[in-house]
Amino acid sequence: MQLTEGKKVYFLSDFHLGSPNHEASLTREKKIVRFLDEISKDAAVIFIVGDLFDFWYEYRSVVPKGYVRLLGKLAEITDRGIPVHFFVGNHDMWMNGYFEQELNIPVYHQEQYFEFNGKKFLVAHGDGLGPGDHGYKFIKKIFRNPFCQWLFGILHPTLGIGLANYMSRRSRAATGQNDEHFLGEENEWLISYCKEVLQKRHFDYLIFGHRHLPIDFQLGNSRYINLGDWIRYDSYAVFDGEHLSLKYYPS
Repeated sequence: MQLTEGKKVYFLSDFHLGSPNHEASLTREKKIVRFLDEISKDAAVIFIVGDLFDFWYEYRSVVPKGYVRLLGKLAEITDRGIPVHFFVGNHDMWMNGYFEQELNIPVYHQEQYFEFNGKKFLVAHGDGLGPGDHGYKFIKKIFRNPFCQWLFGILHPTLGIGLANYMSRRSRAATGQNDEHFLGEENEWLISYCKEVLQKRHFDYLIFGHRHLPIDFQLGNSRYINLGDWIRYDSYAVFDGEHLSLKYYPS
């Protein structure tokens, strides 16, 4: 895709709406909607790279209540002809057609490749990639198994969503401190993953969410970007047709 002069590509992730409580989530949601409203003036494409929700599960005829401001804004943006791409995260992987049908937003469960103005991008949420973390990788296979999802779906939404919210809070509490600091090149699993990818194929930018810490790391002629989150950092990346920058939205 060749960008029209003055148009930009935006990347953001890890809103975790619903966490830690309704009041804080609503404040964050309003801020994100304000940001989306501002960038829609010059956005050619918008990427949401996972964990938009702290939990999301699509029953056959039920979705979690709330988030109407954000969902309405996304519908407005796509209705105006601005493409929005969504990558499932580890907190909202149970997508099954709602975003495609109601919001006209494609949903990706694996990494995807894009090209803008001759620059090559790899985009993914980032969970389960790279070495180690075998326990989560095993659990992820269970969570993505259609039969296991069906079993969860027969639970009443009050019970199922309540249980999932409890597990989500426990998961975040267990990993929260690890997200606060850069672990060093050798210990950052997504950097290791990027190195493996770059041995096979060149990308100018490898962009992920999941890590929650904003990171801009040079790998030869390529850059690994982690988008951070909208809980502590309000961080995002923007490509202006020539350069990609990691930025922070003022509160």
